[in-house]
Amino acid sequence: MVEPLDAAARTELAASLPEWEMVEGRDAIRRRFRFRDFSEAWGFMARVALLAEAQDHHPEWSNVWNRVEIVLSTHDAGGLTARDVRLARAIEALLAPRGG
Repeated sequence: MVEPLDAAARTELAASLPEWEMVEGRDAIRRRFRFRDFSEAWGFMARVALLAEAQDHHPEWSNVWNRVEIVLSTHDAGGLTARDVRLARAIEALLAPRGG
């Protein structure tokens, strides 16, 4: 079983994933994204779905037109784990500017 994050790892989250926030009342992190339109938001979700499937770790998420909200928590562990952090970092990498 995957272990919940320890105190040191939780403290490091704010620095390593500054756009992600703790979800009130849950041991989970969340990020809200805004895109130009529905098509761009949907394309982002498709890329995240491929990452999630490859990691066998699936997010809670919602989409309304150009907005996507992703919540990460490892249900089997009862809260945040390294799996959530790894998926959050992979999601962030999708948004990083690419050199040509």
